[in-house]
Amino acid sequence: MIKHITNLKEFEKETASSYVLVDFFATWCGPCRMLSPVLEKLDEENKLNASIIKVDVDNANEIARKFAIQVIPTLVLFKDGKAIKRATGYMPEGQLIKFVNE
Repeated sequence: MIKHITNLKEFEKETASSYVLVDFFATWCGPCRMLSPVLEKLDEENKLNASIIKVDVDNANEIARKFAIQVIPTLVLFKDGKAIKRATGYMPEGQLIKFVNE
């Protein structure tokens, strides 16, 4: 299940273990709205080797600032609390699977 996080302490707790894909988005962003159903589908079908967290940059300024999010959507892959990969913009299903699982 995809979690929506707005609190920095909760964010740090959720990204502390294993692999976590974080989607930094905004509700008014067109590419973000296109990406959302792709993430939901991949999560439901367990096609990613990571859990998924969504962070609305308008409601979680502290988290967005900490990770210098300037473009949305931005996807950041965390492993054991550390950001290990970053990509911006819409990503189709196949590309997203490759980004996370490789």
